[in-house]
Amino acid sequence: MRPDSNLKNHMRDLAIFACSDHNTRGRAYPEDRPIYRNQYQRDRDRIIHSAAFRRLEYKTQVFVNHEGDLFRTRLTHSLEVAQIARSIARELKLHEDLAEAIALSHDLGHTPFGHAGQTALNQCMKAYGGFEHNQQSLRVVDKLETKYADFDGLNLMFETREGILKHCSAKAARQLGDVAQRFIDNTQPSLEAQLVDLSDETAYSNHDIDDGLRYGLIDFDDLLGIKLFRNQYDKVVDQYHMINKRRMIHEIIRRMVNVMVVDLIDTSRANITAANPQSLDGVRNQPKPLMSFSEEMTALILELKQFLRHNLYQHYRVHRMSRKAYDILTALFDAFINDTKILPPEAREQCLILQGESGDEGVARGVADYIAGMTDRYAIVEYERIFNPRQLSFVNLIP
Repeated sequence: MRPDSNLKNHMRDLAIFACSDHNTRGRAYPEDRPIYRNQYQRDRDRIIHSAAFRRLEYKTQVFVNHEGDLFRTRLTHSLEVAQIARSIARELKLHEDLAEAIALSHDLGHTPFGHAGQTALNQCMKAYGGFEHNQQSLRVVDKLETKYADFDGLNLMFETREGILKHCSAKAARQLGDVAQRFIDNTQPSLEAQLVDLSDETAYSNHDIDDGLRYGLIDFDDLLGIKLFRNQYDKVVDQYHMINKRRMIHEIIRRMVNVMVVDLIDTSRANITAANPQSLDGVRNQPKPLMSFSEEMTALILELKQFLRHNLYQHYRVHRMSRKAYDILTALFDAFINDTKILPPEAREQCLILQGESGDEGVARGVADYIAGMTDRYAIVEYERIFNPRQLSFVNLIP
C-alpha cells in the first residue's frame, strides 16, 4: 500500500465543499508532504506537542486554577470542543482533522485568569494596539513557538490559522494580511472553522453550568426557570424517578449538549442544501455562515447565556477572583514595562528584539506575550517574587 493511499480514501469521503489537502492555501513556509498523515493531522500533532498547549492545563476561564481540582481548564475545554467538532464534521462529511486542529488551538492565546486576564492586558496595552486573545492565539502559532529550525511558530496550514482567528477588526485585519482578509472582504471562513466556533459555544455554555453548580455559585432550582435546562430536567425525572442529584445534573447536561449538537447538524445541513455550494470557494462567498443553530435553539441558548452572565459570571465571589486577577496582571505589566531588567533573560531578549523593530510598542508587546503565556499559578508566583518583601532570598528570586 502506498503512503498516500489512506489520504485518497479519506478524500472520497469528504463533501465537495470541505477543506482538503488538495484545495488548501498551504503553509507560509513550504514543506514536504507528510508521510502517512494528511496536512491537518500534522497541524494537530504540532499543536499538541507545543508548549502553549501544555500550559492550557493550568489556565482557567471562570475559576482560578488552584480553587479546585475538578473545574474545567482551558485544556479540558479544548478537548471537549474538539470532541464535539469532530462529531459534527464527520456527520456533515467535513474534514475532521482540520476541525480538531482548530479546536485544540483556539484558546492558545488566552491569558491566565480567563476573561479577567484579557481585560487587564487589553487595558494595559491600550496605548500599544490593545490585546485580543484570538489574535494572540494566531501570534502563538505564527511566531511565539520557537522550536523548529526553519521557521518561527508552527507553520500551520492557512485553513487552521483562519479558523483560529474568529474575530478581528478591519484595522487589525489589514495588519495581519491574507489570513484576515475575509474580515475586510466580508466573506466566510471554511465550514470547519464555522463549526468549531459553535462547538466552542456549546461546550462552554454547558460546562459552566456544571462547574457553577459544583462550586455552589448557581442554584439548581433557579436553573429550572431556563427552558433549555428545564426541558431536559423533565425528561430525566420522568425516566429516572429515584436518581440522585449528582447523576441528575450529569444526565441533564449531557442531554443539553446532545440537543444542541443535533440542532446544529440538522439546521446546518438544511442551510448547506439550500445554498448548494459546489466548492470551498462557494462556502466562502456566502453572504452569511452556513453553520448555525435554528432560530428556536438560538433563543434558548441566549436565555441560558443571560442567566449565566447574571448568576455566574457576575457572582460576587467570581468578581472577587477577577478583581485579584486584574490587579495581579496589571501590577506585573507595570513592573515589567518600567524595568525590563527584572524579566527572565529569554523574555527580556525578546523585548529587546521587538524594541528594535517597533520601539516602545514592541517592548509592550513582548511584555504582553510573556504575561499572556503564564499559567494562573505562575502569574501568582511571579507576583509574589516581585512584590512580596519576604521573597528577598536569592534562591526565591530564581524563576
